[in-house]
This record gives sequence, structure tokens and C-alpha cells, in this order.
Amino acid sequence: MQDNKSENKHKHHHRHHHKKRGWKIFGAIIAVVLVGILLVVGYAYRNIQNAANNAYNPVNLKNQDNGSLSSVLKNKKPISLLLLGTDTGEFGRTYKGRTDTMMLMVLDTQKNKTTIESIPRDMKVTLPDYPDYSPAKINSAYTYGGIDEVNKTINQYFKVPVNAYVLVNMKGLVKAIDKVGGVDVVSPLTFDYEGYSFKKGVKYHMNGKNALQFGRMRYDDPKGDYGRQERQRLVIMALLKKSANVQSVLNKDFLDSVSHSMQTNLTFNDMTQLAANYRDATETISSGYVKGSNDNEEGVSYQSVSVNERQRVSDKLRHALGLKEVTVK
Repeated sequence: MQDNKSENKHKHHHRHHHKKRGWKIFGAIIAVVLVGILLVVGYAYRNIQNAANNAYNPVNLKNQDNGSLSSVLKNKKPISLLLLGTDTGEFGRTYKGRTDTMMLMVLDTQKNKTTIESIPRDMKVTLPDYPDYSPAKINSAYTYGGIDEVNKTINQYFKVPVNAYVLVNMKGLVKAIDKVGGVDVVSPLTFDYEGYSFKKGVKYHMNGKNALQFGRMRYDDPKGDYGRQERQRLVIMALLKKSANVQSVLNKDFLDSVSHSMQTNLTFNDMTQLAANYRDATETISSGYVKGSNDNEEGVSYQSVSVNERQRVSDKLRHALGLKEVTVK
């Protein structure tokens, strides 16, 4: 376990809202896995079942005031998903890692709408079960207490129930891109990173490792972490475009490789219900970011998120779930 007190500085997150038609989910490989695998599961029953069994990791997610996962799916109610990406799986990293990508997603099949809010990984929090390690960055909640601690922390600060989670490590991104034959991305700026060079305006056909390095550089980007997220979105959009081909994304080799880099509490039956009943929820997508401000404490850089901002995000997501607003503290 690494002490989050020694983590690197993290630049200011920006909030970005927009709506797009179709499959325009961005931000992390977990979104690709969700859309490319979970929501089209009905097309390849046998292959998906094997992948689902490999990825299944049950966690008792509490504080579900919109109902249990089974009841939500059965009644086709709006469902809340916690999407996580860890910094493990590549570069020799075998420790548990931190969730450097964190998103809350609500799929509403009644209004055919998906709502996504990204949570800054450096958000300053007090971990419910680990006060002695606090203040901490929210991405360390997984390091200390796994999915359960992440869920408790999110509930404490946003009062949003989580029905299911999907977690993918960095290795999953590399495998996914390689298994679809690479992706084409136009670089928005010129930079060198870890032996890789990219020029602004040039289109590159990237394999998994190329794409991973393209999306990792942060400190030399004039936009900081926001610029890095922009490049990650370009990779994800390219992967979505490539994997939108059902024959490509649902072949057994692709699914078997990705499933070993993914964990979820969704069973195969849950996935089939998502595929059958929630696919139209991606017709309209509203995506945004939790906005924080720079906060340095004892040499550690955090993002402090105000009560008002947390209330705004809570209200938005609870409204998407059809729940009454509650006061966050």
C-alpha cells in the first residue's frame, strides 16, 4: 500500500457539459467495455457468458435507496453504475493501485437518456473507514478498502446510490485496442513522451501501447490534466468507432482477453437484461465533470470540491434516477 501523502501534484480539473446522439460515451475504457460488451451482450450469448463469468466479482453495495440491482433491472428503472479505471496492469504494476478514472453513470431507459459525471481523482476526502489516513485523495479509497470503500466514500460526499460497478485496469485498454486491430487518432498537439513522438494534426494508427502513452502525458500539456483527458477521450472515441462493429467487439478472443482485465458485480443474467432493456438509453448522453479548486496541504496537492458543487452533482444524478433531492454535507 502506498501512502497517498507522497503522490504527485495534480492540476485543476475543468467541467465540461454536452449532449450527443448515438454512442458518444467518453472518458475511460470502462465506458467502452460497458457499451461495447454489456449493452450488446444479447448478440453473442455463449461468448459473453464466458467473459461475464471471468469478470464477475460480487460486492455488497449498500445505500441503494432506489432499490436493489435485481429489482431495478426487473422493473426497468433508471440504474446507477460506478465506472472505475485502475492504474495497474501495465509497466510491471501488480499492486492494487488507485482508481485514476472514476465516473458515475445513470442509464434511464424510460427517457432514453444517459447521464455521466466524472469525479476528479484528487478530490480531497475523509475516508469513512480509514480516518487515520485522511485527508486523502478519493482515488486511494480503492487502495485502502476496495470497491466497498469507494462506494461508501461516494455515498458520503454525493448521496448517490450505486447499483453496480465495472472496474477495468490499464492492461484492459491495451488489450482492447490490440484485439480490434488498433485505432486511428489525430494528435491535438506536438509532444514526446516515454520514447514516443506525436505531432499536431497528424493521424496515427496506434496499437495498445502507443495509445496508452498518447493518453498518459500530463505535465507538458498546456491544458494539464484536462488536456490529458481530452487525448484519452480521442482514444476512447476511436475505440468506440472501431468496436461498434459487432463482429469485432463480440468475438471470443476479444472478450476473453478483456474480461480478465475487468471486474463487475453484474452477473451474466444482469448483462442480458441491460442489453435487452437499456440500449436505447444511449440515444441522448449528458456528460459533465465535478469541478474542484486547487488545495495544497502539507505538500500534497488536492482538489477541494465545495458543498454547493457536490449538491449540484447529487441533485443531477438523483434526478436522473427519479429520486428526491437530499442534502449533502
